[in-house]
Amino acid sequence: MNATPSPTASGGAQPLRLGTRRSALAMAQSGLVADLVREVTGRPVELVEITTFGDTSREHLAQIGGAGVFVSALREALLRGEIDLAVHSLKDLPTAEPEGLTLAAVPRREDPRDALIARDGLTFAQLPPGSRIGTGSPRRAAQLNAWARSFGLDIDTVPIRGNVDTRIGYVRSGRLDAVVLAAAGLIRLGRIGEATELLDADHVLPAPGQGALAVECAASNVALAARLAELDDPSTRVAVTAERSLLAALEAGCSAPVGALADLLGDGQAVTEMRLRGVVGTLDGTTLVQLSTTGPVPASPSQAADLGCVLAAEMLAKGAAGLMGERAL
Repeated sequence: MNATPSPTASGGAQPLRLGTRRSALAMAQSGLVADLVREVTGRPVELVEITTFGDTSREHLAQIGGAGVFVSALREALLRGEIDLAVHSLKDLPTAEPEGLTLAAVPRREDPRDALIARDGLTFAQLPPGSRIGTGSPRRAAQLNAWARSFGLDIDTVPIRGNVDTRIGYVRSGRLDAVVLAAAGLIRLGRIGEATELLDADHVLPAPGQGALAVECAASNVALAARLAELDDPSTRVAVTAERSLLAALEAGCSAPVGALADLLGDGQAVTEMRLRGVVGTLDGTTLVQLSTTGPVPASPSQAADLGCVLAAEMLAKGAAGLMGERAL
């Protein structure tokens, strides 16, 4: 664990220690949050790089416990008092909040969609039969296979790991025809221009919480939690709460093939409704349970959670539980 002091961290108030994974994307995301934290607290912020089990293991995520493996080391550092706050990709957070920590803020969400990066500038529909598409996500594999089958395309989803450069490198080297990544990560890295298509949520629902960041701190640090709460975006908070509630009610973890997206809908002048969509499917895409529900915009996170539970119950009644055991790519 290494501290990388901010240039503004010399003199004055004691710097806040912000824990982050070491990847370029995690550092970029944490840097964005660090700037916001400096604004609301008036204190310097230094990034503390922490290596997680998910960073060191070469196993596929579905085999080692899902994206939650990127979180535990940061949370342990928080509980030990080695850092003051941590930044996570919200989609990596297990739905159960650990004792002693609080999700202090969910800043405004970036584009939640998935992005295709394909050879020769191709879109998904333009890929030739037999195309090899890389993804480490059972959720993506299930929906990509189903979408391809809907217009007669035969594809091969290939399990991959690695950072953004590694994954895009599979396409540039010709080993794969395409890869699918989160659009938000490409945007934060300034690389969204490399995407050949942003995948419409009508075809591929993102992971619950995708595109959002989570700012976590010790529950006992009430003063810091109150300041960090100023970074919270209420619209993002209710949307991701509904999505994560759906995931939790399905009793599914980060590695399950579950997609969810809550959209705030309006008439152009005011937001009046929230639509929550969810999907569970087999990896080969032959069976999907995909449902949605629309209602008034939740007035609180607890109301948003109720919406997620209602949709999850409907999906379970349609057979969703039987589709979540197949998680390894």
